[in-house]
Amino acid sequence: MNLPRVYPIVDSADWVARLLAHGARLIQLRIKDAPTSHLEAEIARARAHCRGAGAQLVVNDYWELALAAGCDFVHLGQGDLEGADVPALRRAGVRLGISTHDERERERALALDPDYIALGPIYPTTLKVMPWAPQGLARLGEWKRCIGRRALVAIGGLTVARLPQVFAAGADVAAVVSDVVRAADPGQRIRQWLASAAAA
Repeated sequence: MNLPRVYPIVDSADWVARLLAHGARLIQLRIKDAPTSHLEAEIARARAHCRGAGAQLVVNDYWELALAAGCDFVHLGQGDLEGADVPALRRAGVRLGISTHDERERERALALDPDYIALGPIYPTTLKVMPWAPQGLARLGEWKRCIGRRALVAIGGLTVARLPQVFAAGADVAAVVSDVVRAADPGQRIRQWLASAAAA
């Protein structure tokens, strides 16, 4: 499937609105360890922001809340696959992205016929402690050959300067967290990402 090439990941509806204003059109809402009432409110607000901008919202983990809110995209990690009702998501027309880190996880993901597969971390990342070594650019090419028509999302340690190599190696989409949300001017930084992706 065709997806926007830049994929910021943020933890609030306010961030979603902020990046939409600077041109982002595919945004993941990833909130950890929050009360259900807060999650429902944030998902609803983020969904409304994205609908108003003609953008796509991806909800991380909370597939039941995303389904109830009428969202059109869910991202699941390998641990989240255990309890997810993927057939229910499919019946509702919800698109699916899945994280992978090794060949076993990739094959497990492919068996669920997702719309995209994410591979990471491509580079070392300071966002959180990772049990996996950096994948490197060569793995992107290997993953793309294996997943075929599905979109391949690269994540982990990506920067504007690294985008051309990431796309050249086989990624269809580049996900970003720290390089945007920790930038002195996040709006300017996401515009730099979008410009670099367009040039690539």
